[in-house]
Amino acid sequence: MNISFGREICSDLDAIQRREWLVTNGIGGYASGTSANSLTRGYHGILIAALKPPLERRVLVTKLDDTAEFNGLVHPLFTNNWANGIVEPQCDRALECFNLEGTIPRWCYRLGEALLEKRIWMKYGENTTYIHYQATQPLTLSLKALVNYRDHHGRTKAGNWRMDVKTIEGGVKVTAFPDAVPFYVFCSDATIFPVNEWYYGFELAIERDRGLEYFDDNLHAATFSATIEPGKPLTFVATTESHPDLDGMAQLKIRRLYEQNLLERATSVKDAPEWVKHLVLASDQFIVNRPIPNHPDGKTIIAGYHWFSDWGRDTMISLPGLTLSTGRPEIARSILCTFARYINQGMLPNRFPDDGAPLSDGDYNTVDATLWYFEAIRAYYETTGDDTLLEELFFKLTEIIDWHCRGTRHNIHCDREDGLIYAGTPGLQLTWMDAKVDNWVVTPRIGKPVEINALWYNALRTLSKFAQKLGKPHQEYDLMAQKTLQSFQRFWNDHLGYCFDVIDTPEGNDTFLRPNQIFAVSLPESPLTPFQQQKVVNLCKKLLLTPYGLRSLAPTNSQYQGYYRAIAFYEMALIIKERFGDGC
Repeated sequence: MNISFGREICSDLDAIQRREWLVTNGIGGYASGTSANSLTRGYHGILIAALKPPLERRVLVTKLDDTAEFNGLVHPLFTNNWANGIVEPQCDRALECFNLEGTIPRWCYRLGEALLEKRIWMKYGENTTYIHYQATQPLTLSLKALVNYRDHHGRTKAGNWRMDVKTIEGGVKVTAFPDAVPFYVFCSDATIFPVNEWYYGFELAIERDRGLEYFDDNLHAATFSATIEPGKPLTFVATTESHPDLDGMAQLKIRRLYEQNLLERATSVKDAPEWVKHLVLASDQFIVNRPIPNHPDGKTIIAGYHWFSDWGRDTMISLPGLTLSTGRPEIARSILCTFARYINQGMLPNRFPDDGAPLSDGDYNTVDATLWYFEAIRAYYETTGDDTLLEELFFKLTEIIDWHCRGTRHNIHCDREDGLIYAGTPGLQLTWMDAKVDNWVVTPRIGKPVEINALWYNALRTLSKFAQKLGKPHQEYDLMAQKTLQSFQRFWNDHLGYCFDVIDTPEGNDTFLRPNQIFAVSLPESPLTPFQQQKVVNLCKKLLLTPYGLRSLAPTNSQYQGYYRAIAFYEMALIIKERFGDGC
């Protein structure tokens, strides 16, 4: 693949620390770090395990501080940033290049006449990470295993915390406290020296820039020492499994075959550029298992690494691209069935609690996720013609429409006068523009948002077509859709030449030019006329389009902020509120 950094980047410590890598295991766990083998986020680690897949993610093995000795010279291959401002050692002197082989990160170090390669990947379906070394000359490796046991959002202040570190055959077993899940670091070819000593004050630069707590402590559990011979690679295994497969070469072959199979299934990208094929592999990292009662093979989509669990809105929007475009409709089917089991009062959840707790009303704080569900099912059915799933989910879809007509949570209801969806109460954020600081909702959008009603119209038309496919009554949905279509013209501001962002707000109609109206153009069933669609596209292109996507507000607006300062979000939000008031 075409993601590669040579000496021009690798010799610049600041630059190589900004390059990050990520590997995942298909059950919510992951490993991540910088290409400099340093820690700049609280989410960096060799093994972040999903103890209750896909949630309850814990940082277990933070990093391996690896040092190579060749011809009497010692070469540190890692970097640590300390609370006192010291950065040591600077591994960039040895790092020749960094690249991705599929999704597998690869480091190549030049140690005089010797070349040393390192690769990291995870085993699919297990909280197991492989760290694999091979060299062109005999050399000695020494690795310090730094461990932890914390939520991946948290930080550790070690104090007098004493973990139980036991030497076992081929490695060490770490038990953080009596009720903790034990984990292991193995290297069957190494000599093991238990240490059990805390290292205090790792500085996490990116967390500092985000305005969050940026110091963390990690336990030096043990040091491993081994000699690598040409043709005899060395593999370290970090895992929650007591008896993992320690054959690194065999597991590397399995991982490569897995990625090859992903590309072969994605027939639509067969002749595409290499970067498109890499997107296919990257997309797989977001698809994870979510086993539930009576559906042990359930699937879902992680909304984003490193922070998020699975979110209803993000899942439904991304489902066609991540599953259907990559030739895996069976995964799309599983996801649609999984989420169907969480429909409550006609709503899909916005998010699942990261600690695996049961869903509450507060987790259903979305008005659009449920409407995107219709569009995801439509895309799936268009690809597969799966009448069986359509029959299975049809009642759920009619139930959703019924709940919206009579009213559900958070004042979400269909206005009987005009057939449009109204949503929102003070203090809640229900659309994708959901930034909130304490009780202040940055962009409230209470009323009838433009994209919500475009999705509502699309859902009604979609359900009517489903009903006809199944030979069920559809006239009711046709009538509702027609009423919504006629009333949608209330969004059109002929004077400005674009749609109001929200109508019938407590303050009237919102004239801010935002990108939300573009959904009214892009959905299969558009409630706008062709003339209006063209006007919206032209204006969004003129005022909102950037090389990175669409702005959330036109720069001609007096409340537009085009400059981002790396300060705490809370502080930044208070500055905005003080300057511009509510509703910006």
